[in-house]
Amino acid sequence: MTDTQQHQDGQLHTYQFGEGERFLERIIFTNRPLLLVVFLLGTLFFAYQTAGLRPDASFEKMIPMEHPFIQAFMKHRGDLGAAGTTIQVAVEHAKGDIFDPQYLDILQQVNDEVFYLPGVDRNRMRSLWTPNVRWIEVTEQGFEGDKVIDSEYDGSPRALEQLRQNILRSGEVGRLVADDYRSSIVQAPLIDIDPATGQPLNYWDLSQRLEEDVREKYQRLSEDENGDPTVRIHIVGFAKIVGDLLDGITSIFLFAAITLAITSVLLFLYTRSLRGTLTALFCSITAVIWQLGLLTTLGYGLNAYSILIPFLVFAIGVSHGVQMINAVLVESATGNNRLVSARHAFRALYVPGLIALISDAVGFTTMVLIPIQVIKDLGIAASVGVAVIVLTNLVLLPILISYLGIGKRAVDALQQRLRDPARASLARRLSHLASSQVAKISILLAAAGFAIGIYGGQNLKIGDLDPGAPELHPDSRYNVDNEFITDNYATSSDILVVMVETRPQECTLYRNLKLVDEFNWHMENVPGVNSSMAATEISKLVAAGYNEGNLKWATISRNQRLLGTTFNQMPGSLMNTTCSLLPVALFLDDHKAETLQRVVDAAQAFADEHRQEGIRFALAAGNAGIEAATNQEIAVAQLRMMLLIYGAVCALVFISFASWRAVACIVIPLALTSFLCQALMAYLGIGVKVATLPVIAVGVGVGVDYGFFIYS
Repeated sequence: MTDTQQHQDGQLHTYQFGEGERFLERIIFTNRPLLLVVFLLGTLFFAYQTAGLRPDASFEKMIPMEHPFIQAFMKHRGDLGAAGTTIQVAVEHAKGDIFDPQYLDILQQVNDEVFYLPGVDRNRMRSLWTPNVRWIEVTEQGFEGDKVIDSEYDGSPRALEQLRQNILRSGEVGRLVADDYRSSIVQAPLIDIDPATGQPLNYWDLSQRLEEDVREKYQRLSEDENGDPTVRIHIVGFAKIVGDLLDGITSIFLFAAITLAITSVLLFLYTRSLRGTLTALFCSITAVIWQLGLLTTLGYGLNAYSILIPFLVFAIGVSHGVQMINAVLVESATGNNRLVSARHAFRALYVPGLIALISDAVGFTTMVLIPIQVIKDLGIAASVGVAVIVLTNLVLLPILISYLGIGKRAVDALQQRLRDPARASLARRLSHLASSQVAKISILLAAAGFAIGIYGGQNLKIGDLDPGAPELHPDSRYNVDNEFITDNYATSSDILVVMVETRPQECTLYRNLKLVDEFNWHMENVPGVNSSMAATEISKLVAAGYNEGNLKWATISRNQRLLGTTFNQMPGSLMNTTCSLLPVALFLDDHKAETLQRVVDAAQAFADEHRQEGIRFALAAGNAGIEAATNQEIAVAQLRMMLLIYGAVCALVFISFASWRAVACIVIPLALTSFLCQALMAYLGIGVKVATLPVIAVGVGVGVDYGFFIYS
C-alpha cells in the first residue's frame, strides 16, 4: 500500500507502507492516553533514579585487565604496594626553603592529613616525617643511621642544621626533596579497596578530599598578613587525573545549557514552529532522563569518558525529532489534520528511523568487545540511550504532536514556500550535486578525500602525544602541578616498573643481581629515562660502606655472604619478603606514546636477549607501564572495532534494502568520514587512546542515521 503526498520541493513523494507499520500505528494511536500515562510514570521513575547516579571512577575499569603487563602487575601488586597508583603531594615554600619551622610544621600536618585519607597504603607512605625515610653513613664504628627527622627535632636552628645534614646523607635530594630545597614530597601509594566501605576506591571522592582537606586547607592556613599563602600544594598521580576529569562534570552542565539554547534556536528557525521545537526538545531530554535512570537501575555509573554520552543521545534524539517534525509539517501542509498528519509521519519514518537506530546501537555495542571496562561501559551507555530514543522519538513524539499539532504559522510558511519555488532556491541548488555532471566532480573530490585521509592517517599515533594530562587544558591545575614536579625533581610522576622474578630466596644470588645491575644500567641509557631505582644500587652503596666508604667497592660483590648482608636493611619497596622479586623503577621524562614505546621495546629486547633459567623480567607496573599496556591494547582494538562496526553496518543495510548499491551509497561516505577524521587527529596531534577510541563508533553511528533517511 502507498500514500502519495507533496514534498517540500513541490514534487510528489511516495511512501511505501507495509502492514507492519499500519499494525503498529493502530496499536499506538488507539491507545494514546494509556501510553502517555506510561511515559509519564516512566519519566518520573527514571528521574528519581537519576538522582542516585554517581561518578564511577574505580582504577581497574580504566585498564585492560587481560593484558600480560596488567596480569603481571596484579600478580605482584601486594609486593609492589600500588606502583602506578601513587599520589604525590609536593609542599612548596613560596618564600624560602624547607628549613623553616613553620614550613616543616605545615608539612607534618599535610603528612598526617594524607596518612588518614581513605585508600592510602600507610605502611608504604613516605615523606620527611615518616619513620621509613632514614639516613645512613659510614663511621669508624660502622654504619650509623636514624630517621631524617628524629625524635629530638624541636625547630631550633641547631635542629634545622642537623636536618639539613640528615637530608644530604639520606640520598633523598631529587626524590623526596627538591633540587633547590624549596619543596618536599609526600608519597602516598594507594590500595584498590577503601577499608572503610569495602568497595573499590573511588578516585573522584579521593580527589575531592585532596583538594578540600589538603590543598585548600593548608594553603589557607599558611597565609601571611597580606593574605598570600606561604605554602603552595601541588598534587599529581593517576587518581588525581581521573578526579580532575570528573570535576569537569560541573562545567559540562553549562555547556549543556548552551547546547540546549543553540539547538532550540536552530530548530525553531528550521520548523518555524514553537510547538514542534519544544516537543522535539522535550522528547530528546526525556530520552536522556530515561537513559541515566536505566543506567542507575542497572548498577552503572558515569565515568570520565561516558559522561559525554548523554549529549550524544540528546543530539541523536534531536536529529530524529527533526525528521518526525518535518514529516508532520509536510503532511499538515497537504491539508491533513494533526492526528492524521502524526499517523502518516509515523508510518513514513518508523521503519527507516528504527533501522537507523538499530545500526547506531549495533555500532556502539561493538565497543563492548574492547577489553577495557570504561569503553565497555561507554558502549553500554550509548546503546541504552539509543534504545530509549526508539520509544521517545518514534513513539512519544508523534503521540504528543497528534494532540498539540505543529502550529498554523509553520504550516502557512511551508505552503508559501511550496507556492513560491524561488524561496526553495538553496535546496534546489544543493540538489544539483546529485546530477550526473556535478556528481562526477563530487566523486573526484571524495576520491581525493580518501587519498588525503589514508595518507594523513598513517601519521596517527597510539597514546598520548603531550606530557602531563592531555585530556586537560595545558594550563590546568594538574598540568601545572605536574610541570612543577618534573622541573624540580630527578624523579617524575611517570613511573614504569619492571618486575624481576626469581626463585624464592634467590633474589640475592650474584648471577641474578649482576643481571639486574646490567639491566638497570642499560635502561638508564635509553632516551626518555630520567633516572632509576633498584635494589642493586642500594646493595652497591652498602658494600662501599663496609669498606670505609671507598667507592671502588661500590659494586656487586662476588662474596655471597657479604652480598646477603647488603640486603639486611633493604627497603620493602625494592624486594619482597620471600626474596623472589626485585622491582626496577624507571622514572621517565614523560608518558608520550613514543617514549613509552621506546622504553618498553628496550626493556623487552634486553629480557629476550638475556634469558636465563631462574630469572625473568616481567613488564610492567607503574602508571607508565599501565599506559603502555593500554596503548598496545588500543592498537589492536582500533582495527578490530572498525572492522566490526563497518561489518555490522553493511549487514544491516543489505538486510534493509537487499541491495549492494545501497551498501555502497551509505557506507562509502561513512568510510570517508572515518579516514578524514584519522588524518585530522594526526594533523592536530591527537593520539588514539581510551578517550578518543570511541570516536570511530560515534562517527559511524551518527552518520548512518542520515544514510538510512536519505536512501529510504
